[in-house]
Amino acid sequence: MLLTPGPTAVPEFVRAAMGTETLHHRTPEFEEIFKDTRELLLKLLDMPEAVMLASTGTGAMEACVTNLTQSKAITINSGKFGERFGKICKAHNIQYTELKYEWNTPASLEDIEQQIQSDSSIDSLCIQVCESAGGLRHPVEQIAKKVKQINPSIMIIADGITAVGVEKIDTTHIDALITGSQKALMLPPGLAMIGFSNAAVEKIQANAKGYYFNLATEIEKQRTNTTAWTAATTLIIGLKEILQKIENIGFENLYNQTAKRAIATRDSLKAIGLEVYPTTPAHSMTTIYTEHSNEIRKILKEQFDLNIAGGQDHLKGKIFRINHMGLVKEYEAAWAVNSIEMALSKLGIRKFDGTANKIFMESIYSL
Repeated sequence: MLLTPGPTAVPEFVRAAMGTETLHHRTPEFEEIFKDTRELLLKLLDMPEAVMLASTGTGAMEACVTNLTQSKAITINSGKFGERFGKICKAHNIQYTELKYEWNTPASLEDIEQQIQSDSSIDSLCIQVCESAGGLRHPVEQIAKKVKQINPSIMIIADGITAVGVEKIDTTHIDALITGSQKALMLPPGLAMIGFSNAAVEKIQANAKGYYFNLATEIEKQRTNTTAWTAATTLIIGLKEILQKIENIGFENLYNQTAKRAIATRDSLKAIGLEVYPTTPAHSMTTIYTEHSNEIRKILKEQFDLNIAGGQDHLKGKIFRINHMGLVKEYEAAWAVNSIEMALSKLGIRKFDGTANKIFMESIYSL
């Protein structure tokens, strides 16, 4: 059972759709698929414009930074992926100020406000919605609203790679919302998507940068239901299938189901003495801090056929992360918490008594 926070498991109906005969990307047949997929994507992102890129999410991050920053960026670093925004700026000789926080600590609105008011050259803010290195949820909507009150021309670039499809994101004050195929959208890696505000489109068209990652070129082409370069045809076919499935379920229904599963998982693991790591946890994953992370994960994989993720850098061997993104079944999440309680018992940390499963079921069904 794959419950890592990306790549996520690809459902059978998606694999079947992607296993059909290959289509050429410059044909009316594929353009019709692209059109339908684009319309569904705009609904999901809740933004007026969007593009799909044959790239991982990092490529979309780079495209947004280079096309939407003319003078200086603020980058929020609360983990490996926030750190990446700064590295992208450095690689392109774009000036930036990095605000750094512990991996369990959300960005401070006061810090950002102070930085913007003291530096008039800042024209973009780069931040994760969910920083998946620690499972942290940043208060992106509140930050974006405040930044726009101070200076409406500052572009808000939000990495929603582990948030889009997990929860409703208020995009009122967001200019670029990034996501990727291998997270809540349950596809193989290789497709990135970006939603844009009208203000972002205007700035991109006036400040187009790059060649392959030239967003002005992509926006122009994709409005005609094709791509500037070779499209990731198979992944786009799969994306259409999963977006149709989500629309049939109902976006809000999916968000509510995911939130209930995340809350139930956290409640059950806290009930057996485990510590939730981030102070503001995202619903995309549950991150637990424990010095026994490696031993627990080893038992889960070898004895319970369950694959979850560990930590990186200074958190290697100190956290484990359980995925809630996508169409995870309740019985799969219940198996995860049950198995973790059993692993604790095998390690002599806590005697197994079924508490985790009991709390999980009571939380899910509000008993």
